[in-house]
Parts: sequence; structure tokens; C-alpha cells
Amino acid sequence: QVELVESGGGLVQPGGSLTLSCVASTIFSIYSMGWYRQAPGKQRELVADITAGGTSNYAETVKGRFTISRDNAKKTVHLQMDNLKPEDTAVYYCHVDRLPPPLATPNQSDYWGQGTQVTVSS
Repeated sequence: QVELVESGGGLVQPGGSLTLSCVASTIFSIYSMGWYRQAPGKQRELVADITAGGTSNYAETVKGRFTISRDNAKKTVHLQMDNLKPEDTAVYYCHVDRLPPPLATPNQSDYWGQGTQVTVSS
């Protein structure tokens, strides 16, 4: 059974930092690992992702503040979030895809974590 284990969410003041981690130890082969987020009343959006080769991609709203990194041997992805803002408040979901585009197929080649709450508030 595939399981993504997330950790690191919580409450932080504006300007603070948090690190999210996700372990995908039960998945044999992984192409991309990343994080999405969903705020109340909004659609889920990509925050950042990183390929097995180390190519990363960030949403414009987090560039310069968030850093994604990956340990392929440990099948772990981290999201270092600095200078957090109230608008970063959301449930953050780990996302893993076994295949690269155009082979990747939603709900067939990918997996989602349960989500971890990040709240930025004074």
C-alpha cells in the first residue's frame, strides 16, 4: 500500500519559517516530488516540485522565499518555507508522480499525502 508520510506543519508568525517533509518509501520509482496547497475557498495549486534530476519549479508567489530539496536515496522531499506570509496559510499536500510528462496520468501514476496544515498568523 502506497503511503506518503508528511510532517512539519503548524502555526507560525508572519516572517517566520517552517520546513515540511514528505517520505514516499513505499514507492519504487519516482520521477517528481512536490507540494501543492489549498486555502479555504480556493483551488489546489502547485507550490513547488522537483524532478529526480534536480530540476525545480516554483509558483511565482513563493519564489525567493521557499526552497524545495530532495533526497532520492531516502525518497524524501523537503520544503523550506521562509518569510512566511498570512496568505501562505493553507493545507499543504505532498504529491509524487512515478512518470514524467507526457506519460504521467493523474490518479494513475501519481499519489497524494493526507495534507498538513500551515497557519501563518500573529
